[in-house]
Amino acid sequence: MKISFIGGGTMGEALIKSLISKGIATPEEITVSDVSQKRRDILAKNYGVNTTASNPEATKKAQVIILAVKPQDLTTALHEIKKLTSKQLVISIAAGVPMETLRQGLNHDCLVRAMPNMPAQIGEGMTVWTASAEVSQNQKELAKSILSACGEEIYVNNEKYIDMATALSGSGPGYIFLIIEALTDAGVHIGLPRDIAEKLVIETMIGSARAVKTTSKHPAELKNMVTSPGGTTTEGILQLETGGLRSLLLRAVIAAYDKAKSLGTKK
Repeated sequence: MKISFIGGGTMGEALIKSLISKGIATPEEITVSDVSQKRRDILAKNYGVNTTASNPEATKKAQVIILAVKPQDLTTALHEIKKLTSKQLVISIAAGVPMETLRQGLNHDCLVRAMPNMPAQIGEGMTVWTASAEVSQNQKELAKSILSACGEEIYVNNEKYIDMATALSGSGPGYIFLIIEALTDAGVHIGLPRDIAEKLVIETMIGSARAVKTTSKHPAELKNMVTSPGGTTTEGILQLETGGLRSLLLRAVIAAYDKAKSLGTKK
C-alpha cells in the first residue's frame, strides 16, 4: 500500500511511526512531502521513508494521500495536488477544515475527514472520522486500519460529529493536563514533594480511567464506591461541586465546539 503524506509535522510523524511499527506499511511504501529540509532529513533518517519537497511528486503513485499540513497551509497544498485520479483516497487530519472545502479545493470526491488527538503521538490516540459517499467499503477499511494505528478510532456517519469530537476528544487532553497540573500543585500545597504528588496524580488518573473502561460501570457508580458517608472524598467532592467544576467543564466543551464550527466557516 503506497501512502503519501502532505506535511511531515508532529501528527504526520506520529502516524508514520505507528504505520511502520504496526506493519501496516513499510518505509519504502511511504512518501512524505514537506517544505522543510530539516523535517525531511529527520523523517528519512529516523524511519527510512521517501521524502520530497514536491507535493505533486509525492502523490503520483499513492493509493492514499494524507493531508497533515496546518490549516493555514492547506489551500496551497490542495491547489498543488489537484490532479488526482478518482481511485485515490484522500484523508485529511487538518483541524476545522470541512469536507466541502476539501472537495472544492481538490475537485475530488473520495474523501475522509479525521480528528485525531495529541495522545496519538504515543500510540494512545482517539480518532473520530467520517467519509464521503464516494468512498468504497474497501477504502473505508483501509482508512480504518491507518487511523487505528495510533490508538482507538470511531467512525461517524455525519460530519457534524467531527466538530463535536474536536471539542471533546481533540481538545480534551488539554483539559486533562490542566487537571493533572492542578491536582499536583494541590498535593505540593499540602506538603507532598512534587515528584511524589505528580506520580500519585498520574497513576490515579490512569487507574481511574481504566476502571471505567474495564468495569463498564457508570462513572457515578464508581464515584460512589470511593465516597464514604462523612469521609474525605465526600468533603472534597462537595468543594468541587460548590466551585462549579461540572459546569465549567460543560462550558469549556461548548466553547471549544463553537470555536471549531467557526474555524470551518473561515475562508
